[in-house]
Amino acid sequence: MNLVRRILGPDSKYAPDLPYTYEARVAVIEGEDLINSYFADTICGLVDYLQAEAIAPSQVRIFEIFEGEEDEIPADLYSRDGETWRHRPEICRTFAAHYPGHIREGSCDFRDRDRRGIGP
Repeated sequence: MNLVRRILGPDSKYAPDLPYTYEARVAVIEGEDLINSYFADTICGLVDYLQAEAIAPSQVRIFEIFEGEEDEIPADLYSRDGETWRHRPEICRTFAAHYPGHIREGSCDFRDRDRRGIGP
């Protein structure tokens, strides 16, 4: 990775039709407004991290974060049944229609991003 890319970040983060990050929100206490947030630059990285943290799909709401906007992602895109995470390459196939032209068989425009998750 050259110096410019290390400073500016991945090219795909500047694509206006792709989110620059993903956020999973998990209620700390059911019925309360207090949440823990988890972040990753890719949806596949976020679900891998959430699974490693023993968080089930039914416990989260996941948002794609754009500049000045956030949209909740329908759970069926990242979960099979509310309890089972979708992983690569299955999650890639479910998001291909969600991000037309950005995810192709064996490749995607998110490949320049770090897949590690963080939080809370």
